[in-house]
Amino acid sequence: MRTITTTEELADFCALAKQQPYVTLDTEFLRERTYYSKLCLIQMALPPASGPKSEGGPAVLIDPLVEGLSLEPLYELFRHTATVKVFHAARQDLEIFFHDAGVFPDPLFDTQVAAMVCGFGEQAGYETLVKRIAKAPLDKSSRFTDWSRRPLSDAQAAYALADVTHLRAIYEFLSDKLAKTGRAGWVAEEAGVLVDPETYITRPEEAWERVRTRSGSPRFLAVVRELAKFRENYAQARDVPRSRVFKDDALIELASTKPVTDEDLGRSRLLLREARRGDVSQGILAAVKAGMEATDLPKPPVEVEGKPGNAALSELLRVLLKAKADAADVAPRLIASSADLDAIASGARDLPALSGWRAEVFGNDAIRLTQGRIALSASGGSIRVVPLDDGRG
Repeated sequence: MRTITTTEELADFCALAKQQPYVTLDTEFLRERTYYSKLCLIQMALPPASGPKSEGGPAVLIDPLVEGLSLEPLYELFRHTATVKVFHAARQDLEIFFHDAGVFPDPLFDTQVAAMVCGFGEQAGYETLVKRIAKAPLDKSSRFTDWSRRPLSDAQAAYALADVTHLRAIYEFLSDKLAKTGRAGWVAEEAGVLVDPETYITRPEEAWERVRTRSGSPRFLAVVRELAKFRENYAQARDVPRSRVFKDDALIELASTKPVTDEDLGRSRLLLREARRGDVSQGILAAVKAGMEATDLPKPPVEVEGKPGNAALSELLRVLLKAKADAADVAPRLIASSADLDAIASGARDLPALSGWRAEVFGNDAIRLTQGRIALSASGGSIRVVPLDDGRG
């Protein structure tokens, strides 16, 4: 197996890749000790020389930890639109490349999304696809090893290469099926979300929206907002996990107790010792003060389930989703989440589940159901949509 360690070698391999219809890629990274993922390894494989049954093309490892290696030839390949860049579950990989260079692979094909569109269910893991499509075993014993340590073991290298060599057969099978079913546009639509910078931008002022709270008090939420904002800014600036600053349970405790002094912080049950002194403690006290003095108080989340009839309508939408997904042989989770269904029941209309290919499969009938224009009928274990004659045509 070959490991690329120089920019020149990488440029040569990427030039070869540009002559191919597609190339498969994967990465190995660490994120336990940093805010941003630390890229440790890149794997690439070229397609078979002629047809899916021929011997596979070259597959290489790229070591981004080698001093002096520039990834610019890889990014030039990403910009080369004549070659499809194939990943499995691409989101974390793309986040790394976006934060490193602000570039996305174009065009992109995500085999996890494609598998969900092609009837492989919601748990379309790579190992499952390797077994079902490539008909090969997969050794996952090296999955949780430290990819930043050098040299890599033979087992690590073999594991990493398997993540792109089997991907060739998976891609060819899925792309062929999509062409036959006419659903290639569905996967391309999903790829549009994956290559949208907004998918990977975390704004500190919005970080509080991801913190689960039980209180809807605007003043309490204002303190939560300021604490979450400080934590996010601190973690990003120092490239440390936000949990290293303080965890969510400590954040909620701080928003409840509203400490004013270092002595108050010392009484916290959940705050790490390191957070009770220095920059973090001062940041906490300043954030609490800002939250207590804020005039732009955040609004509590809208509770859709509290409205009469919404819970029952959400359940009907779940039945409709299951029926529509089964009929289309698409994973329900790819169409709409449970939160989406609750939002539709409450009257929301600006949702991905109600636009594009999802509207054709589910969204249009979902709106009709909320409007009383269709009903659901059960017969022999199957669900049927029944139009209602309400005089509206």
